[in-house]
Amino acid sequence: MESFWNDRYKQDEFAYGKKPNDFLKQQLATIKPGNILFPAEGEGRNAVHAASLGWNVDAFDISLEGKKKALVLADIEETKIHYQVGYLPDLDYEDETFNVIALIYAHFPANIKAEYHKMLCSKLKKGGIVIFEAFSKNHIDFKMKNPKVGGPSDLAVLYSKEEIISYYKDFDIIELKEKEIELNEGLYHNGKGSVIRFVGQKK
Repeated sequence: MESFWNDRYKQDEFAYGKKPNDFLKQQLATIKPGNILFPAEGEGRNAVHAASLGWNVDAFDISLEGKKKALVLADIEETKIHYQVGYLPDLDYEDETFNVIALIYAHFPANIKAEYHKMLCSKLKKGGIVIFEAFSKNHIDFKMKNPKVGGPSDLAVLYSKEEIISYYKDFDIIELKEKEIELNEGLYHNGKGSVIRFVGQKK
């Protein structure tokens, strides 16, 4: 997978644009800045936005090319982010460190998906917030009609509301919905798709 993402992020243009995800932007506008983690952060558009709001930002991805682009974007926007390359179990994040974990199109391989969400929960402080947006299992139909909308083709990598409930059973659910939205994010998220949106608070 590293080679796939490195090839995608080597392009001069930002694969998903430089602007933050709309749902994330809306949610961060309502929360006092603190420590935030961005898993699978790619080229840094969301992490850099959070840093511009005063958040102390950590991010990780398996793509070195993604990190390079993210640091360039941070320099352009005159912000600072701390970005690691690697797999979550190998990284040095301590438990109960973050006020917010922002999972924006973090589609992990099926064999590690549940484990990663469990590990991420442990990194969040009590009272901390998860902000999540990713493609739903029903998104497959949208991608078949319009490949430009992007997203994984493997059903097991996509999400359902039931999965989110199982991953975050020790959370108060603030918002959980499946929704059809119009995407306009860079080169690879364009058109109508089906997403799961979740905001939860750790008990």
